Parts: sequence; C-alpha cells; structure tokens
Amino acid sequence: MDTQQVSAPPRAPSAGVVHINIRLTDGYTIISNRLSQHRGLSLLAIGLGTHIQSLPDGRRVGVKALAAVFPESEVRIAAALRELEQHGFLRRTRERVGGGKLATRTESYNHPEAAVRGRMRECVAAVATVPVAAAEPVRVPAPEPEPVHVAVPEPEPVPVPVDPVPAPGPRLVPTPTAPRKPRLPLPAPQHPTEALCAAAADLLAGLPKTAPMFLLSEEDVRALVPGVAAWLERGARPDAVRAAITEDPPVPLRHPAKLLRHRLAALLPPPLPAAVPVVPLQNCDDCDRAFRSSVPGRCRGCGEARAGAGGAEWLGLSA
Repeated sequence: MDTQQVSAPPRAPSAGVVHINIRLTDGYTIISNRLSQHRGLSLLAIGLGTHIQSLPDGRRVGVKALAAVFPESEVRIAAALRELEQHGFLRRTRERVGGGKLATRTESYNHPEAAVRGRMRECVAAVATVPVAAAEPVRVPAPEPEPVHVAVPEPEPVPVPVDPVPAPGPRLVPTPTAPRKPRLPLPAPQHPTEALCAAAADLLAGLPKTAPMFLLSEEDVRALVPGVAAWLERGARPDAVRAAITEDPPVPLRHPAKLLRHRLAALLPPPLPAAVPVVPLQNCDDCDRAFRSSVPGRCRGCGEARAGAGGAEWLGLSA
C-alpha cells in the first residue's frame, strides 16, 4: 500500500514582507511585473501606470482629469506621465476629430517590448503584401496643385501651479570629512576578583556554542574580559550578556571582536542600587521585648515610662 507523502507548509520568513493573499473573483486587474517592479520608474509613475491599466477603455486620463481625483499636483502627474511615455508604457498621439478639432489618443501597454515587436511585424507584413508593378515606360507626372495649409490655432497654455520646493531635510549620512564621535572606553569592574574574571573568560570562550560567528582568539578574549566582568558585577546574568552582545550581527561579520567591544561599552547596564542597611534586633532591658536599634537598651515604651517616672519624682510625687 502506497504511503501518502505530506509536505510541511512553507515557513514564513523572519524578516521582510509576508503576503496574505485572498483569491479574488471580481474587482481586480492583472498588472505585469515589468511595471510594478520597474527600476527606472518612480513610485508615483508606477502607481499612476497601475491606475491607468485598471481603467476601462474610453476613460479620460489627462493631467487635469487625474489631478481632480488624486492629491498630487498637475506638475507631478505630468512628470509621471512623461516617465511612462519614455519607457513605452504609454503612447500619446494627437488626432484630428470632427469640426477641425484635435484630440489626444492615449494607448496603455502592459508589455512595451512585445507591443513594439508587434508593430514592427505589422509594418514588415504590410510592405511584403504591396504588389510590385511590371516595368512600364517612365511617365512624367503632371504637376500637382500645392496643398493648402490651414492654420490650426494652438490652444493657449494654461498656467500650472508649481509646488513650492521643499527645504532640504537634515543629512542622515555623515560626510566623509565629518568628525567622528570619540570611541567609548571598554568598561571594567569596580571590584575585580579572580572568580569574576574567570566567569567572564568562560563566557567569551563559549560564545561559538550559540553564535558560531563569534569565534575569538585568545588575545581577544583577554582584552574583552574586563568588559564582560563589568556586566556580571552589575548583576547581569550570563545568558542575558550573551544575547545582548551577539544578537542580530551584521552580515557579513568581518570583525567580531570589535563588534563585541562596541556593544559591551555602548549597552552597559546601570549599576545595582545600593543596599539599604538593616537595623538589627535588640531585647529590651526592662520588658525583654524585641525592638530594632543599633545599640542595646530599652524599647520606646519602657524609655517613655522611665522618663515619666523620673519627672514625677522630680516634682515630689509618688505613685
């Protein structure tokens, strides 16, 4: 009897986008990756091209019609249309319509390269089907009347509002000549002990067990021991120290010792709060009750009673 093979579901990636897709039955448009992932188009041009391809035939896609729908200005929309036209996703031509008027015809292409190849094949086929006439005596054609050119008035340019140029934002990447921050010193324990330094050395030498990229030399271990000892002195657990200094390393990791030194200095936890001194317990000399005091003697009740009795004797009163 054949056994049915069960394949495990694919594991979701730990970083990056994860698609949660639902099968669509209506209200969708198939967009080619040639447009959606084009490296030479801006995001505005890609989004505008996607919108145009989702429209039905006959819908107006002029600058003013698009600006009336979307928040972008006419200047930005016109620039995005020029991008699409330069890369072959749009083709705009001026055609004469009835009444001597001109209209703009816009053609949207989801595969510009295939459309160009198709037009070339049509041209070649049209040339191939032209019949070749037999050789006839050369006849001088009669002069044709010169065509009469009718001047078509050009439409007056409409002033387009220009968006104000935004002020340059702060530079996020420092220039090569910018002064660098001083290097943080490697921390060291306030009260180093042999056991503390040995625990720090064992932690550094055992890093490859959980993080193979952090294989250190003996010299690197000796140099980083004071930093790890400072963390352990401040109450950090070894597993917490190991996770803080090795988690999410850059790829590729070229200098693991330098990365550990930086993280030990930059992520150093604060020192533990000072311990509150505990006042010891004492037994009262009179009632033998326990009370807290740094020196032996009497409790507060017995002390106040003796003070009251002393005052009565001073006034000449007897109990």
